[in-house]
Amino acid sequence: MKKATFFLMVLAAAVMLSSCVTRKNLTYFNCVDHGTADSVNQTYEPIVDPWVQVGSVLTITVSALDMDAVAPYNLPVESYLTPGSTTISSTNSLQTYLVDEEGEIDFPLVGKIAVAGLRRTEVKKKIEDLLSSQLKQPLVNVNVINQYVTVLGEVKNPGRYAIVNGRLTIPELFASAGDLTPYGKRNNILLTREKDGKLEFVRLNLNEDEIFKSPYFFLMPNDVLYVAPNSVRAIQSQNVSLWLSMVSTVASAATVIVTVINASNSNKSNENSSPNSGN
Repeated sequence: MKKATFFLMVLAAAVMLSSCVTRKNLTYFNCVDHGTADSVNQTYEPIVDPWVQVGSVLTITVSALDMDAVAPYNLPVESYLTPGSTTISSTNSLQTYLVDEEGEIDFPLVGKIAVAGLRRTEVKKKIEDLLSSQLKQPLVNVNVINQYVTVLGEVKNPGRYAIVNGRLTIPELFASAGDLTPYGKRNNILLTREKDGKLEFVRLNLNEDEIFKSPYFFLMPNDVLYVAPNSVRAIQSQNVSLWLSMVSTVASAATVIVTVINASNSNKSNENSSPNSGN
């Protein structure tokens, strides 16, 4: 009887362990403490100025003291009449520039300008310097409009997310994606990044404070993050009906064993209590 009870307890424990995720595996930054900030801030460099890469799409507008002189560098202002109104409205048309495979854009009256690998403010300064010989006090406004990162795997809302205002951190991305599911490995985030025409792969651990010092803490356009599933998800992704059938079979077998043992013990008890048992 004791052996059968022990067997059932082991079976129940195995089922419970296979369906449980510990608190430690669900939380982030477990190693972060009061001393973390001092260490992190020695190398921490906030990024608020986006990089320009091959494939980036830029909008560039030029202004100067002589607005007629800047007309060749900008698309003309579009005028339109609002339905039901007698007022003529106008809007500036934004010219877009695709950074080609050579890392260049083709700018009016200037020609090819190498911009890949520069920050947005550096592109702005470079164009202003090029136009300074043609315009008086030129002012250039540059924006990068197609910056996205992708997150896949064990997150609530996998997909592509925009980098707003030139910066996006890993925690901010996961917040936008609805956070990791309970089945995502916090210590095994795969980041894929294209750099200088080559792919690099990095494993990130959200349980360590080193993540704040990582050069990958601030995401770059076209980064792809994959959250790997843990062992519980792996079990669930298999043939669940087969697994449940096996558990049911084992449970049934255990029940039969207990029944047989109980019956055997009952028979022995009856034999021992019989008046003729002593003969």
